[in-house]
Amino acid sequence: MNEIRVFSPATVSNVACGFDVLGFPLDSVGDEMVVRKTKAKGISISKIEGFDLPFDIYKNVASVSAMSLLEVAKPDFGFEIEIYKKIKPGSGIGSSGASASGSVYAINELLGRPFNKLELTEFAMKGEFIASKSEHADNIAPAIFGGFCLVKNLHPLNVLQLPTPTDLYAIILHPQIEIKTSESRKILPKMVPLSDVTKQLSDLGGLVHGLHTGNYNLIKSSLNDHIIEEYRSKLIPHFDIIKSKVLEAGALGCSISGSGPSIFALSKGNDLATEIELVFKSIYSKSNINFSTYISKISSSGVVTI
Repeated sequence: MNEIRVFSPATVSNVACGFDVLGFPLDSVGDEMVVRKTKAKGISISKIEGFDLPFDIYKNVASVSAMSLLEVAKPDFGFEIEIYKKIKPGSGIGSSGASASGSVYAINELLGRPFNKLELTEFAMKGEFIASKSEHADNIAPAIFGGFCLVKNLHPLNVLQLPTPTDLYAIILHPQIEIKTSESRKILPKMVPLSDVTKQLSDLGGLVHGLHTGNYNLIKSSLNDHIIEEYRSKLIPHFDIIKSKVLEAGALGCSISGSGPSIFALSKGNDLATEIELVFKSIYSKSNINFSTYISKISSSGVVTI
């Protein structure tokens, strides 16, 4: 095989109570990438469509991730990457994570799968660092592993896959404004009250147990952010009213996806998901901000060949 086309999913990270450690991929929105072998060694980017991204291989997260893999694999040929970008950079739904994950997955397939998913995650994290100025895997891991993923440790990397209840749906509101992860981290406090940490840990444990047992009531009572949301929500227009109305409509939970501006909600069943999407639309249609909405199941596979 000399060429491959892959779908790399958008992801929701943090998931309210799991700042920097929890995430899940969407199956209805993501990037596509074509990667092919070349006689010349190294990495090149031949095409980018959708959004304006750098062709400079040292500034593009897809190529930086790929080069990290090649430093270990050392093949006697190279790879050319085409990026069909459908996730807007700075969206809060894992745009950089999708690029990084897609490139390493594709190259690994063309090499005959010498690396496991944990190793691919480590390679992709090198690219993610270019975008966010920090090493984190809560977008990368779910994009590569699929399903809910808990990043138990970064060094050495340890990723735990969590079960996903079959009737769980994600609803995404993406305001068409940009919030850079590196900038949104600067507004976070350096210290937080111990009581808030205790609440957050309790909710994270409750959410993990709720996912394992399929207990939707426990999932609902656990989807709270006691540490981050208070600060980042100020950057997102109409966040407070949206969250209030979505919870009134019956959502299991609602919070910021990643560093924003996207907002996610979870629901039991597609019918309720459709109602929640209508709430998103009704509020933002009254503003002067362009927006997109998505309804998605949680992807069980992550990056896939198409």
